[in-house]
Order: sequence, then C-alpha cells, then structure tokens
Amino acid sequence: MAVPGDPPNGTPDGTGGGDDEFRSDEYRSVVFDEDFVRAARLQEFSAQERMGEHARAVRSRSIWSGGAAPRTSTPGRGARQGMLLVLLIATAFAVAVYMGLRNPYVPPPGGPAQALTSTVVPLAPTTAVPGGLPPELFADSPAAGYRVGAAGITLPAVRRTHHFTDVQVVTALSIAKDYLVQSSLDPDVLAGSATRPVRVLLDPDQLAQFDRSMTSPSGDGRYAATGWLVRFDPATAVMADSRVRVSGTLAFEEVAQDVLEVTTDHTFVYAVRPATGAPAAAEGASLFTVRRELRLRFDRDDLSARRLELASAYVMAGPQDCSADPAGGFRPLLAGAGPTTVGPAASDPYASGHPRRSAGLCGVMAPSATPGAPVSPAP
Repeated sequence: MAVPGDPPNGTPDGTGGGDDEFRSDEYRSVVFDEDFVRAARLQEFSAQERMGEHARAVRSRSIWSGGAAPRTSTPGRGARQGMLLVLLIATAFAVAVYMGLRNPYVPPPGGPAQALTSTVVPLAPTTAVPGGLPPELFADSPAAGYRVGAAGITLPAVRRTHHFTDVQVVTALSIAKDYLVQSSLDPDVLAGSATRPVRVLLDPDQLAQFDRSMTSPSGDGRYAATGWLVRFDPATAVMADSRVRVSGTLAFEEVAQDVLEVTTDHTFVYAVRPATGAPAAAEGASLFTVRRELRLRFDRDDLSARRLELASAYVMAGPQDCSADPAGGFRPLLAGAGPTTVGPAASDPYASGHPRRSAGLCGVMAPSATPGAPVSPAP
C-alpha cells in the first residue's frame, strides 16, 4: 500500500525499503511552499556589519607611523595626538630657556689665590716734627675733619653686577671694611702683639705668605708685614691716643665672571709717643700718617666663608727716616726730630684720589701734610 508522499509507481528498486525507519510522521506532514524557500536564501553580512558595536581588532595607523590611515579610522585622532606631542615638546623647551635665564650658570670657583705684591714707601719730613697734645695736633692737621675709627670707613652705594647680586656685593664690601678695621685699627695689631684678627680674613692660599711676612719680613715686595697691616716697631713708638682719624673710599668692580674686586683708598692718622722709659708727657705726642691703597679680590667661595684675597698694596707712611726699613714695622720720627734724607719727590698722603707714587723707595711729606699747615678739606 502506497503512503502519501511516495512515488506513484512505488519505491525504485535498490533503494532499500527502510525509509520508514529514519522518517518520522511529523516530518511527513511538513510541506515547504515556494515562497518559504525563496525567503530562506542565504545572506552574507559585510565585515563592518559583522563587527556591529564591537571595537576594531586592528587599530588605525597613526600619522607618525607613515603611510595613509585606513579609511575606517577615526578622522583627526592621530593628528590631534601629534599636535599634543609637539605642544608638550615646545612647552618643555620654553621652560628650559626661561629657567636658564632666571638661574644663569654659576661658574666653578677660580684657581688658587695669587701672591700679594706690596710697595711700602716711607715719607721723610721736610721740617722738625711738631709735638703736643693729641687733640690739638689733630685739630691743627688736615685730619681735623676726619671721623674716628671705623666710622671713617664708609660703604659706597651698592648695585648688582652682571654675575654678582647686590647681596654679594654688600658682603664683599663688608668683608673689606672688616679687613681695614682689623689691619689698621685693632690696638693689638698696631702694637705688634697680634696677627690673628687679620689672618682669619685671608684666603687659605695666602696664609703661608702672610705667616712668613710676620716672622721674617722683607722689603722685597712680597714679604713686608706692613703690606698686610699697620703696626709700629714696639721699640720705637706706641699709641698715645686710641682714637685714630680715618677718611677714604671703597669701590667695587666685577673683573671676571667669578671674581669681584674691591679697591680701598684710606688715610689713617695716629697719635704716637716714644716707647722707651716711662710714659712721656702728653705734650710729647706726634702724628703719624699712613695712606693705604689695597686691591681685594673675592670669588663665591670667599664670600661664603667671609674671607678675601689681598692682591696688591701700595702704602705711604711718615714721618720716617728713609734709611729705616719699614717692612717689619713702622718707625715714626717722633716729636722734635728734624728732617733726614730727602726723597725724590713730595707726596701728600692726605690728598684725595690716587696717591702720587714715589719713583724710588722713599718720598717726602708735602708741607700740607705737616701739622700747623693750612687745613685742606677731607677727601
């Protein structure tokens, strides 16, 4: 008996009669019409449609990697990244330039300090040395208008230099003033009983030269004790009045990128008396004048340590005998002493400006530098 759906003439030979074994009744009743078959045709989605909302597996190429970016990359994203990188580099460069201008390179400290070169010129009197009471002698001398002690060492107006700040300039000037006070006004230094107040202010590279100048002074331009400081031969004269009269100037200049130079030019006037025997009567005092022109140098290490390098010293002092060697200590001609050897030219230690330098090893005190002469205005 034929079943619905079998071929009209029955099942072909050789095909087996076991179709009912793997067919089920439910599939026999399913009929696919033509419209259903056409609607069930296969349709393949594009790559973009298959990705849907998911991230791309391959990123678009950046403008820095060369070549054109894939057409599917986000427009302008690589360009924005490149512009951001360029902006960061430009900003870093601008900051580096600004910091370089605000904080200029600080050069390393200079080399070792140079040795001091000094010239000490005694000034011989042209008349007998006047004597008297110190106040009267001062009042009757060109030092009448000078200030007393450290008050006579005044600092100039301060301004910064190209490589040194105004604070560093003030520091250099204050160290220079300290040196002048200790080396020209300290009573123990003047008496020849102390050197440490001066020594502690010197660059360590100059200490050996300083020590030799104190122990073995010589007038060779390198080892004169009186090139470093003012002191009297204790066997000749002592101070008759502690109120030393002082007047002069300080100036500063940047001489190298790491070197600041201070020039001092001061006149110191001392009242002295004979050192031997009992203290002389007050009327026996006389004046002794020392003109010191110094060049002091400072590097940044010196400023930090409050020390200096004494580069040069030109000193005139009198009244003295030209035959006396002032390298170890000054030997004043005291009240009543007459003129001795006459020097080559007159020099005035009270004159303002640069002192007139003697051509030889001795000079002559100008008449205006002698007590009793007309008083000239203080420099």
